[in-house]
Amino acid sequence: QVQLVESGGGLVQAGGFLRLSCAASGRTFSTYAMGWFRQAPGKEREFVAAIGWRDGSTDYADPVKGRFTISRDNAKNTVFLQMNSPKPDDTAVYYCALAQGYSVYGYRRERAYDYWGQGTQVTVSS
Repeated sequence: QVQLVESGGGLVQAGGFLRLSCAASGRTFSTYAMGWFRQAPGKEREFVAAIGWRDGSTDYADPVKGRFTISRDNAKNTVFLQMNSPKPDDTAVYYCALAQGYSVYGYRRERAYDYWGQGTQVTVSS
């Protein structure tokens, strides 16, 4: 089993910055990739960013490309999401997720992930 705990959410002004963290514990030795997703009120959960745990390769959804940065600290089993210049449209509950193996579906899809955190609220004021 793996446990994921997000932190760092809160209220931020548009144009500011915020950093989310997600710490993994438990059977993390087989981590293959980690990702961030978000769900705004009344909308489906959507992909934000993903990172390969071994090679550090990254992927971003178009709405956040150039503003958000995903990174990892392998020694601490932690993944980060640096949110620069957030917009009110970025307001959502942000979830981190962990994949333990290669996914033929790619890492933009929820079905690639085996474990999920409880989510952290991010509210961007205009």
